Order: sequence, then C-alpha cells, then structure tokens
Amino acid sequence: MCGIVGYIGHRDAYPIIIKGLQRLEYRGYDSAGIALYDGNAINLSKTKGKVEDLKKKSEEQISTKGSLGIGHTRWATHGVPNDVNSHPHYSNSGDLVIIHNGIIENYESIKKELIIRGYTFHSDTDTEVLVNLIEEVKKKEDVKLGKAVQLALNEVVGAYAIAVFDKQKPDEIVVAKLGSPLAIGVGENEFFIASDASPFIEFTNNAIYLADEEMAVIRLGKEIKLRKIKDDAITYPNILELKMNIEEIEKGGYDHFMLKEIYEQPRAILDTYRGRLRTEQGLIKMAGVDEHLDKFMNANRIIIVACGTSWHAGLVAEYIFEDLARIPVEVEYASEFRYRNPVITDKDVLIAISQSGETADTLAAIKLAKENGAFVFGVCNVVGSSIARETDAGAYTHAGPEIGVASTKAFTTQITVLTLIALKLAKEKGVFSEARFREYLVEMETIPAKVEKALESNPLVEIISEVYKDSTNALYLGRGYNFPVALEGALKLKEISYIHAEGYPAAEMKHGPIALIDEQMPVFVIATKLGHYEKVVSNIQEIKSRKGKIIAIVTEGDEQVTELADHVVEVPETFESLTPLLTTIPLQLLSYHIAVMRGCNVDQPRNLAKSVTVE
Repeated sequence: MCGIVGYIGHRDAYPIIIKGLQRLEYRGYDSAGIALYDGNAINLSKTKGKVEDLKKKSEEQISTKGSLGIGHTRWATHGVPNDVNSHPHYSNSGDLVIIHNGIIENYESIKKELIIRGYTFHSDTDTEVLVNLIEEVKKKEDVKLGKAVQLALNEVVGAYAIAVFDKQKPDEIVVAKLGSPLAIGVGENEFFIASDASPFIEFTNNAIYLADEEMAVIRLGKEIKLRKIKDDAITYPNILELKMNIEEIEKGGYDHFMLKEIYEQPRAILDTYRGRLRTEQGLIKMAGVDEHLDKFMNANRIIIVACGTSWHAGLVAEYIFEDLARIPVEVEYASEFRYRNPVITDKDVLIAISQSGETADTLAAIKLAKENGAFVFGVCNVVGSSIARETDAGAYTHAGPEIGVASTKAFTTQITVLTLIALKLAKEKGVFSEARFREYLVEMETIPAKVEKALESNPLVEIISEVYKDSTNALYLGRGYNFPVALEGALKLKEISYIHAEGYPAAEMKHGPIALIDEQMPVFVIATKLGHYEKVVSNIQEIKSRKGKIIAIVTEGDEQVTELADHVVEVPETFESLTPLLTTIPLQLLSYHIAVMRGCNVDQPRNLAKSVTVE
C-alpha cells in the first residue's frame, strides 16, 4: 500500500523524491518521510499527514541538499499513524536507513532477540526491527550491506519492498522485493527507485521490475547486480522500455483524476480492443488465449478471483461466459478463496483480475491454483506487475495509469477484455454462428462512441447529485448483467462520498431491503430495455408505492419507467451483455459529483489504498 521513492545520481534528490511521493499519493497513506545524505550527515524529516506537510516541515527544519535519498508514504499497520512510526527508520548506530512497504510477520520474536542483544527501539513498527536485524547481521557476520540484507531477509516471514542505504557507503542503495512492487529506473549514471514508474517517467523510459525474492545492489558507475534472496544466485536484469508518458499521470485540466479517468473510458475501451477485435477479418486475436486455447476449450469450469471493483467485473464476466460461451463459471473473493479449502483440479481455468497486478490476496489465490494444477490466466493493467509474471498467460487492459483510488476505467476495460475472451470461445465452441459473431464484433466497435454519448448525461447527473448529496443511505438495484453494476455503483458511492449504500438484485428487494424504503431513501435502479425489463418495472412500482425516491438508468427513448421515476438518465441501446459498459457511466459520475459536493477527497478517500499489497 505504501509508496516508496529513492534516488542516487548527479541531481538533487529532494525535489525528485517529494514530487515522486506526490505522484504516489493515490496509493493511500497517513504519514510521510524523507532521508537525504549530503556527504556528511543524514538529514531526516517525517510527519503524520500529507506529503505537502512533509515538504513544509523538511524545508523549515533540515538541509535538503544531497544526491542520495529515500522517501516514503506510510499506511499504518504496526503502530498508529504518527511522526515516530513514520518511515524512514534508522538503525541503532544511525548508519543504516530503511523504508519498507509490507509486513514482517515474525517481527516480535526478532525484536525480543535484538533487545537481548542490546538494541533499543523508538517506534512500534516492524520496519525498525528489520533495519536493526540487518545491522546486527552486518556486524556479526562482518559482511557488506548487500550481503547483510540478503541474510537478514532469509530470517523474516512476511512481505516487503525495501530500500536501505548505509551512510558509510554513499554511492549505494540496496533494494529487495517479496509481495510488494518495486521498480528501478535506469538513467545516465543515475538510478531511481519507486513503487511504480510514475515518479521517474520524465527522467527515464527504462525500468527494471524486481521479481519476488529478488534484490539489487545499486551502485553509481556500475551495472546493477541482481540476486536471488534465498540462495544468492545471480540473475540478470530485464530492462523494459516504458510506454507511459507524463501527460497520462497529470490531471490534464480536470479537477480530479477520477473525473479525468471517467472521461478517458471511450479511449481506454478502444485501446483495450484495438488490434484484438478484427471485424473485417471476422476474428478476435488474443495471444494469451490463442496460445492456450485448448486449456479454455477443455475446461470443466472457469474460476474468477478478484477483489473490490475487479470482483464486480468478474461477476459481469460470469454472466458473459455462461450466456455466450456456455462455460460454467464461479466468481470468488480472492481474500476468501484460499482459506476455504477450495476444490481445484487441472481441468479448471482460473482467471485472476487486478488493476494493479499487485493485489496480495489475488496473488495468493494464483499460487494456490497453480499448486493444484489449474491453468491461470491474468487480467491486469500494469505491465511487469507481479500478476503478469506469476500467471501462465494473460491479457493486459490498456486503460493507461489509473491514479484515482476509486476504479472507473479499470472496471470497463476489464469487462472489455473478458467479453473478448468469451466471444472468442463462443465462436470456437460453435455456440455462435458466423453471422451472430460478426454482429457482436460490429457492436463492440460502437461501444466507445456510445460511452461518449453516455457521458453527455453529466450535467443532468450533477443536478440529480445536488438533490441527494445529503442522503445517509442509498439502494442500488439491477438484474442480470446489471446486478453487478448495481454493486459497483453502491461501492463507488461508499468509497468516495462515505454514504452508506448497498447493491441488490432487484428481485431481492422484497426479501428484506424493502423494509428500509421510505420518502428519505434514494433508490438507483438500472432498467434498460433488455434484461427482465418488465420485472424491473414491477420492482419500481413497489418502491414508488412506499414513497421511495427513484433514480432510473434507462435505454434512450424509454417511456414506461420515465413515467414512474423521479429522475431518469438515458444511455444508448446496445446488446444486453454490453450494457454494463454504459450503465456504469452515470453511476460513476453520480458518485463523483456527490463526493465533491460533500467536500470529500475524491482521489484519495480516507482509509483506502489503490494497491492493496498486504492481506
């Protein structure tokens, strides 16, 4: 969850690290810190609060000179959010300084042993234990910092991405990774370290992504040395050329990243099917599926694992795969999957979905599935991420960087990828005729333009938002393909406006939730032309008779629901299986506007992190 930034080179480290931390604010955090080495002393500053608070404190209280430095944004696990528990942390000698993302699970036993050996601790963190363990190993074994890190990490249990330096060796930073992301930017006689590439994209397009249980010793004037932590075996870096550009991680004139990303969806969907959807040729080309087509064709079932918004995309995919390709699908919370002793066989295909590609629970589910012989396919947005590396095959969404914590374009691009796979399998299995298959390809190509059309509802949605911004509860109802959209709409409202909201299948309303409905309860109903329309109309009538406020998402030209609802937002007509790509748009806009009107931090909602890299 935390954000890591480091620099060693010929530039001033301070502005690079501060700006890098600001770029990583989307990850979620409660405190921040920085350590700089100017050739004489380590200058350390850290504080509870935002990076802007750290910037002000640092410039008032410490020297910001030095071409070596590390910075951190912390999301509290061990110890409350305060200045002392913030990173970086010193070792007892004051020579070693560390930043750490993750959890050291056996820190208590290590801490007790270190106290016996004379070490003292000033914070409640597992990280301060780790840096002193490294110091103890370095002293006891009489080894260099890199070797000390390797030996120490073999004694810990947990997850980590770390960067540590020794003031006695000011030309070196040691980094290591297990379960939390870490990238190294490679420049001309300079190196950058970060949780993702966004902090250094304007300085270099070349990056190395550390694999799990891998470490690197970064020295000025020398090539990076990569080693396996377990056995110290040498590995060789794969330097990737980044495709990201600086404009993608700036707001581009929008007030918030979330709004920018909502409006990027037409392009993101187009980019996701570009090159894969080949209408003129009448085919879908996806290397990850094509090369393992037999696994999908012979699968007894597909298991989808994901968390949060990605889980909702998986629920949409369940309808799509079963309806179009006639393959049985189970959708699981990744966080529960491995703890319920699931039945997995080599006849199963597991699809793991994650925007970041670093979700800890999803990675654990992947590991379990592979151990039981299942074929594992990944759907993620971040090139070089852990899920991209750990799966047998996969497909990237091409959403571009998503900075807002509340996912928007991740949801629609994940559905796009999963729809392409389902359509391809439907064709290969003979479920679809050639004519029907081509109809779907043509309709898929219209979706970006139809999303553009759905975005034109923004002024109306803003007016509706003003009416309901002070609500304390809300219900979201949908049926079939749009039941998961109701869940996603409710999640968005909860995440960024802090209004309690719940999503239900529309028919389930009378099995309990109807008791909540009165004149104070807004009920958001997805009532598109296709998909049990008459049944949903009946549900709307039940709400109306109990004086609930009805906000309906309908197909253009709808008359029946329009007469019943208090507010109506229209979306273009499309095939039923593709409606989630459109009906989610006004719900995203609604959550955004309500949150802004309530004065909430839209891009960085409280207590949340973009990339959940711990269980």
